[in-house]
Amino acid sequence: MTYVIREALEIAAEDNLAELLARRRRLLGPNVPTFYEHPLHIVRGNGVWLWDSRGRKYLDCYNNVPHVGHCHPRVVEAIAQQCGTLNTHTRYVHDAILEYFEKLLTKFHRQLGSGILTCSGSEANDVALRMAQVFTNRTGIVATDNTYHGNTALVSQLSDKNAHIGGDASNVVRIAAPVGQATRYQDMPEDESQCFAGSVSDAIALLESRGRGCAALIVCPYFANEGFPALPEGFLSLACARVRAAGGLVICDEVQPGFGRLGSHFWGHERAGIQPDIVTLGKPMGNGHPVAGIVARSDVLAAFRRVFRYFNTFGGNPVAVAAARATLETIEDEGLVDNALRTGRYARQQLRHLAGKWPVLGAVRGSGLYFGVEICDVDCLPDPRLASRLINAMRHTGVLVSTTGRFGSLLKIRPPMPIAAEEIDMLVDSLDNSLRSMQ
Repeated sequence: MTYVIREALEIAAEDNLAELLARRRRLLGPNVPTFYEHPLHIVRGNGVWLWDSRGRKYLDCYNNVPHVGHCHPRVVEAIAQQCGTLNTHTRYVHDAILEYFEKLLTKFHRQLGSGILTCSGSEANDVALRMAQVFTNRTGIVATDNTYHGNTALVSQLSDKNAHIGGDASNVVRIAAPVGQATRYQDMPEDESQCFAGSVSDAIALLESRGRGCAALIVCPYFANEGFPALPEGFLSLACARVRAAGGLVICDEVQPGFGRLGSHFWGHERAGIQPDIVTLGKPMGNGHPVAGIVARSDVLAAFRRVFRYFNTFGGNPVAVAAARATLETIEDEGLVDNALRTGRYARQQLRHLAGKWPVLGAVRGSGLYFGVEICDVDCLPDPRLASRLINAMRHTGVLVSTTGRFGSLLKIRPPMPIAAEEIDMLVDSLDNSLRSMQ
């Protein structure tokens, strides 16, 4: 009898999900992305956990937006309190944004002395590129080819992943992302740092031949969407020097690696051993509340302000600032960067043990709480089909992960920062059990 009731509830839940998906297609248009072959209807979150409409609990090992944990009470309270007091924009003077930047800027090198708040990482990257163009009086942009920097018309040109309506922009040159050391299916070129810098130089020459010049090199310093290759500290130094010699600026997109996720450093560019001229921020900045931003050299930002007199109705509003400040203070007060370092090391260690058991698991790499493992076929080549099957199998065991990399064959794991060792054990057990179920 209990089984019959449970089966009836599951059928009802499936019918409800099918109805929701049909409504999505009708109201939001076709091809609205969802995760997994059987999409999840998530209704609640807390810490590192999510619950679906059936009441089933999932360990969230993918969503880096709730940086300090889903529905963190400190962030929730800060948003609610400010929302009940005042929410306007930066054409009225309010002290909250100033107090936040005073705190945030202590996390950066002193040459990065000013900032702007926006609503999304896409917007932050768009503004950062325009800053570089104004400051250098050049328009050319160099980016890596398999990255993701957002959705605006300008930013979408930065990746081969996006459709380029009207063709490729003549002021953008995309170069191959680095391979790195820890991989089973590609050989790292000898002295890849020199090779990468050579590609940057070739891109600059091409832009100059087109009369564009080099305004900026924009990179995620962790190459997150490109499979976070294992690179030595200082890998980007020569490339950055080539850009600056050509009169350009260096922009680091910290939307994914920033705010301590990498454990060893607060920012990805610190881990990479470089000093950017502009840094862009997003996703985890407000723990899910829409806030993003740019931190830049004061002279660069001032040049942009003189030309554009930039204003954003929602960027830097008091509620967004309250969310961002509460998130930053929680990272500090709960020791979440140290947790990322410690727990991330444990996670990679456990995954390496598992990789010794399963030939389809290749190199384990990453830093802090942004890590993963390659999925390979019998010839040690990337196997995106198996990777997709694995993340769907793990979803059915109650653990959420995704894939990334040039081939879509790298398990991408980036949980909320408070995750603990016992939850990492659940993650590893889920991967082990999913592989076993496929035999």
